[in-house]
Amino acid sequence: MESTFKIQGPKKGEHGSTSFGTTFLVGKPKPEGKEAYYVLVTAAHVLDEIDGDTAQLLIRKKKADSSYTSGFWPIRIRDKGKDLYAMHKEYESDKRVDAAALYVDMPNGLDITLLATDFLAADSKLDEFDVHPGDELFCLGFPLYVGTESGFPILRSGTIASYPLTPTSIYKNLLFDITVFEGNSGGPVYFVDRNRIYKGRAHLGGPIQFVVGLLKGEVEAIYYNKQEISLAVVVPARYIIETINLLPPESPHR
Repeated sequence: MESTFKIQGPKKGEHGSTSFGTTFLVGKPKPEGKEAYYVLVTAAHVLDEIDGDTAQLLIRKKKADSSYTSGFWPIRIRDKGKDLYAMHKEYESDKRVDAAALYVDMPNGLDITLLATDFLAADSKLDEFDVHPGDELFCLGFPLYVGTESGFPILRSGTIASYPLTPTSIYKNLLFDITVFEGNSGGPVYFVDRNRIYKGRAHLGGPIQFVVGLLKGEVEAIYYNKQEISLAVVVPARYIIETINLLPPESPHR
């Protein structure tokens, strides 16, 4: 919840319209090993569809009485029309690999929990815990611009609906049984479990938790006039990791 934010800006090609989606913040370790840079992660098409050099993040600040104020914080996504964000190297040729990462500067005094990069699940983690169809996943987002009064995202859940899941180099998306709305794109999709049965036996304790990927959009029935199906498409976390690694070693921000 504390890592996920709404992003918006003018919509390309539609004067007077707003394009919006969901982002989350990952902490990329600094070279000296202390603290971390703020890296904004979302679907590449979310940033592509925002016109101009600046987008707005809906940020939240906790007050002394534990209530929140919210407002928009500008972030630079381009410099004179040139993208500042990294897109996965396969995005242009394969829209399934829909991931982007951007160094951002955030104001002081916010309650932000940066997700560690090792919280992003590589194939080995999916295999280690026998993640499979029927497992429950959770996602955060701002469907149809809806969030809480304090500016936090909406939490929803569903089950993994496709098989096989790995290797993600071949199976580049997984399907998630949940209805998608505009504004969900880019949000984190994650797994949490306790006392899980895997490798043929029960393992007491937990929690087991990690980000499985980011939500890209909804499945379309290509042969039936592109009718939408109530299934979400998730870009596996390995592509988030690879996209973050395309960023320069150091952020231009503090």
